[in-house]
Amino acid sequence: MIKSIQQVKHSVENEMDFFEKKFRTSLDSSVPLVNRITHYIIKRKGKQMRPLFVFLSAKLFSDNVNESTYNAASLIELLHTATLVHDDVVDEAKYRRGFFSINALWKNKVAVLVGDYLLSQGLLLAVRSKEFSLLELVSTAVKQMSEGELLQMEKSRSMSTTESDYYKIIKQKTASLIAACCASGAQSMGVSDKVKDKMWEFGELVGLAFQIKDDLLDFNETSITGKVRGIDLKEKKLTLPVIYTINNCSEPESKKILKIIKSGKINTKSVDYVYSKIKETGGIAYSEAKMKELIDEAFSILEGLDLKNSAEDLESLVMYTTSRKK
Repeated sequence: MIKSIQQVKHSVENEMDFFEKKFRTSLDSSVPLVNRITHYIIKRKGKQMRPLFVFLSAKLFSDNVNESTYNAASLIELLHTATLVHDDVVDEAKYRRGFFSINALWKNKVAVLVGDYLLSQGLLLAVRSKEFSLLELVSTAVKQMSEGELLQMEKSRSMSTTESDYYKIIKQKTASLIAACCASGAQSMGVSDKVKDKMWEFGELVGLAFQIKDDLLDFNETSITGKVRGIDLKEKKLTLPVIYTINNCSEPESKKILKIIKSGKINTKSVDYVYSKIKETGGIAYSEAKMKELIDEAFSILEGLDLKNSAEDLESLVMYTTSRKK
């Protein structure tokens, strides 16, 4: 049976509570406007899966986490939050997790500056703690995330995303940060570079599966997911189910799908047509099968490591992230 996020958190409940206190402290500013906005962010926090990946990865190698583990979780959550704030500006998004986005309430200029503030607080946290290896790990992930977003924009303009391009994009824009979570959690326990690299690889595979699942959520109803149905089509994102369908349906149907996406005129009728072809061609089943392959490959990496503790909780988190309904 797949555990709920609350059940997954139970094994690191104390660590997550202490982390939240440290995270709140790291957001403190002498500027009242910044404090108002960061308070708004904290009150509407998500599931905090990235800190969970940090703690559960660390606990594979030791019974107790340490200050370095908390620094890793805080730095990654700060940078992740900063990227979300900036992404909403870039995407002109008015909502985040069902609430108004920062740019919707305080306009773009303030949102960009708040994102910069969060980013700088994360960097300062690492420098003040002399966590230079951690800083290098996370900076690598942020660089890849930026490159992935830009590559996706480039490909969406030309509508030329291949399956190989798709994996490269999501490896950079999503999987790299989850890889940093797993590698930094392990690194905080003093593991060898070889083990750290294996945990990065594990996180990458999980991150790929996570993004495929996120793309599949575009097929659910808005009321269930909180994600506007067809938003990926509207943003001209060629996700794995779409790419598979274009490559495996008839030429006239393939051209019609591309024409709909290129037009940017996405309505209920056009969304229903594209999604009916995806289901008919087997795009969803194909994507789900690829996701399972990635998870199996990730778990095989854990089996090859000399772990102090069971990987059951970390594996439960992976299964939750790839079976979630929203």
